[in-house]
Amino acid sequence: MKATVVAEYVGTAPSVFVGSYHYPHVSAGPLLTGDADHPPEWMHRDLGIEDIVGIRAQTIRATTMPHRYEDNLQEIALSSIPLGVETAFERPISFNLRFDGMVAPIGMSGNVREFDLLDSAKVSRIVDKITSDTDLPATTACGELDAGGTDTYRIINLMSAGLLGTEKKRHLVPTRWAITAVDDTIGKELKQQVFRYPSYDQISLFYAEKFGNAIAVILMPGDWQYEMIEIWGKGALWAGEQEQVVVDGEGRKKSGYSPITGAYYSARLAVLEHLTKIRRNGRVVVVRWITSEYWAPLGTWVIREVTRQAMASAPGHFDDIPTVTCAASAALGMDRWAKHSTLLPLIRSQRSLSDFF
Repeated sequence: MKATVVAEYVGTAPSVFVGSYHYPHVSAGPLLTGDADHPPEWMHRDLGIEDIVGIRAQTIRATTMPHRYEDNLQEIALSSIPLGVETAFERPISFNLRFDGMVAPIGMSGNVREFDLLDSAKVSRIVDKITSDTDLPATTACGELDAGGTDTYRIINLMSAGLLGTEKKRHLVPTRWAITAVDDTIGKELKQQVFRYPSYDQISLFYAEKFGNAIAVILMPGDWQYEMIEIWGKGALWAGEQEQVVVDGEGRKKSGYSPITGAYYSARLAVLEHLTKIRRNGRVVVVRWITSEYWAPLGTWVIREVTRQAMASAPGHFDDIPTVTCAASAALGMDRWAKHSTLLPLIRSQRSLSDFF
């Protein structure tokens, strides 16, 4: 479906978008929309898939070679509020709504002829401090921004706009790469804290469901181990006529990039945020069950926010692994996930010193 709209835009730009095509010679530009481009707000407003697709269908991705307006793009990324912009395009922008499993869909795009800011950035103290420090590695910068209360989505914007890291290593990062990089980097920083905490002392089940994505999180005593089981139900996106199952996990270290892709790191981050908050270590199984109700991919933010919602819910507590496994299956409405777990059978087979006394 294609159409054309006017060749000028006067409004707000809450964030930036950097493409990955032809990296490192990428195109970049502001996202032009009256929306805040902030998934937690979409969750707070209880928007449905059709509502979000409608918002994103009206979002314009303005594209240009980044060196032309890099200062303007960085001002947008730095600002804690959307900035007013005036943009003229080389020709009427085109409508071509595309979906991607990593980033939120964008409906329109156009090549920039002129691009001016109408406002000055409002920059928080912690963001100003970290982005001004060109001796600070990007991994440390992400951790300090997160610890200082900076929103995950703002950190993604800062990384994508080339505002994090040491001076020689600062460069634009494609948005889809920045999303996973931030989730993974902050997750690793939080893991270092979790390793030092005492063990969680219960077997608990956390659960939430949104947009046809059901997330069950089983939290158990022990030192950090993490397993994620992702199941695309029959008829769901990318599943076809057969269920698609992907499993991955880790101990103290993660080996290689997860075959579950960005969802693995987004869910892990949400769990680690909770463990850091309650100052506990633990073993974790996350099950993501995707049904045909998820008719339009909205991006990995869905997994991050639904898992955060699950961890914020009141958990159920259980006496043993078989019982919590049954409870998770009941919550999900399916039990086929359990046979794919390697962590739960391992825990059940392990014997502690207390078993001998």
